[in-house]
Amino acid sequence: MPTPKVAIVAALEREVWPLVKDWPVSHREHEGRWFKFFESGPMVLVCGGMGSEAARRAAEAIISLYQPSLLISAGFAGGLDGSLQVGHTLTPRHVIDAGDGSRTDSGAGHGVLVSFESVADVEQKAKLAKAYGAHAVDMEAATVARAAEAHGIKFLACKVISDANDSRMPPIGRFIGDDGRFHALKFVVYVAFRPRLWASVGQLARDSVLAAGKLCEALSAVTTEAHAQAVSSDPRAAANLKT
Repeated sequence: MPTPKVAIVAALEREVWPLVKDWPVSHREHEGRWFKFFESGPMVLVCGGMGSEAARRAAEAIISLYQPSLLISAGFAGGLDGSLQVGHTLTPRHVIDAGDGSRTDSGAGHGVLVSFESVADVEQKAKLAKAYGAHAVDMEAATVARAAEAHGIKFLACKVISDANDSRMPPIGRFIGDDGRFHALKFVVYVAFRPRLWASVGQLARDSVLAAGKLCEALSAVTTEAHAQAVSSDPRAAANLKT
């Protein structure tokens, strides 16, 4: 029988490219939509797009098609705690949905991550930190956690700070489509005619490269450990590995 699957849901490929760049790719359909899956041994990863609805679709697809024993929400997060700088990785124990206040306890890790409906600016970050005592903010983890809970699957979040609590972000939110995809070309054209944004966009690009590298290092360690634990707790899988 197959070994337990560790399934990872990310938003954008650039967040996880250092990890999956050499992984085999397959395209599979679920509920009328096609998804691109990266697979390596017991691990499978899908980039579903930005936002709650995109994350929900991707999580349901990867659960239905691969029946994982663990579902991980991975990707970039904004810092809410001033001590967390770009490149800091975290596996928060608690994930809160800012939309309804629901909370998921993963049973592992430390800290609090809050999922917000849009890209949070400096002022919104301060409000979220105060309201929830959170250390970081993303857009997808709470939705992925809810999908895992609905299917009785263990959940973890693995995030990296891509922008600090005082980072002034360019207006990237307006370039996220209804399908969760980031329209990079439109964003580049928009920025090209606004020199005042060049410095912040350049810094964001550099920070994103650093964050992606750190995330993939952490994600590799987390998935390796999680898979080892899953195999050791499943006598049938362990026996299969020995044959």
